[in-house]
Amino acid sequence: MKLKNKLLDQLHKEALYDPVDLKKEWGEDFYECIRDIAEHPVVLRMKLYPHHGHTNCYEHCLHVAYYNYVVCRYFHLDARSAARGGMLHDLFLYDWHTHAQKTGERFHGIHHPKHAYRHAKKFFNLNPIEEDIILAHMWPVTVLKVPKTKEGWITTLTDKYCGALETGQGRS
Repeated sequence: MKLKNKLLDQLHKEALYDPVDLKKEWGEDFYECIRDIAEHPVVLRMKLYPHHGHTNCYEHCLHVAYYNYVVCRYFHLDARSAARGGMLHDLFLYDWHTHAQKTGERFHGIHHPKHAYRHAKKFFNLNPIEEDIILAHMWPVTVLKVPKTKEGWITTLTDKYCGALETGQGRS
């Protein structure tokens, strides 16, 4: 699916022409795990939506993906799937701060994992660990959707950790 939008085209160009900076900042091994996701036009749309504090949705997912990668690699788990799932866990593609006012859909914390999963499934081949990460990352808010994998549990913790740090920085 080719998106025709000048802003999205610009975001895509930035991602394609600046991967060296991401490699330096985040590590080449990590970046290779998520390259196709990080440079995908649909994922780049996450840069348009504010998330926690000064971060946008893309930056938040990048933070979670990186911490997932580091922790899972340390514990000899599937760091690649953890990074990829972390990069896609909030692919809901709307501003959650105004979503309820615009659509009437309340309880973003409960519903957004399903929205993210539908988008991720549409554009990427997900393995069971990545699916678990996306669908269960909001536990305990999503009471019945408990992580089934170690990588899913780690994502639940890294998501809360990153969200708390980002929120602590304030909003622009």
